[in-house]
Amino acid sequence: MTTKTQTLKFTRTINAPPAEVFRAFTHPTALRDWLCNAAQTDARKGGRLYLWWDDGYYADGVFTEFEPGKKLAFSWDGMGEPGPMRIRVSFTAKNGRSASQPSGEGMVVTVKHGNIGTGSKWADTRRAFERAWPMRLENLQSVLETGVDLRYSRLPRLGIFVGDFNPEIAARLGTPVTQGIRLEATAEGTGARAAGLQKDDVMVKLGGKKAVDFPSLTRALEGHQAGDKV
Repeated sequence: MTTKTQTLKFTRTINAPPAEVFRAFTHPTALRDWLCNAAQTDARKGGRLYLWWDDGYYADGVFTEFEPGKKLAFSWDGMGEPGPMRIRVSFTAKNGRSASQPSGEGMVVTVKHGNIGTGSKWADTRRAFERAWPMRLENLQSVLETGVDLRYSRLPRLGIFVGDFNPEIAARLGTPVTQGIRLEATAEGTGARAAGLQKDDVMVKLGGKKAVDFPSLTRALEGHQAGDKV
């Protein structure tokens, strides 16, 4: 009996030297620059790769194809996912030639994320990669073309300066809460200043999510980008 699977396809044109584009998928430091937070690779056919993210997610696999400047493929076994998948990446010049014969017009990177199962148990995994790959490839383009890592440049900035806060300070200020983030000041030209936040205001929620200390504030900001209204 043949199991039905799906393949997701993504493409991005990147104006960078072919060797750098290929290296971005195979070298640990280059992978950290745009895709993950830590990596180990044995960049050859049959070699293994390991990828980690700060949120606890990780994936590992084996390079099953490895042709520098042309294509590579590797298995993908990610934490909590229903089964192993396969990723194939091809590199061609914008005019259709291989990356080993660059035209100077940019490289087209094509990612095919396959062996994704069907049915409800695969739904979350499929949606996650449908969202993730376009963002990751956009970041790869930004890193190689401009040196800017969008994962950091797009982080939201509240424009607040934080002071100490404890039950004694709460009593002195007459606030109804004893846990929260007390504002010492706000920065000119930021959303916090525009929203009218002032010194000694105490934040307990952000966008409907608990925000009483730095860990909970970080979680409340997850998924937001600079310019979002919360």
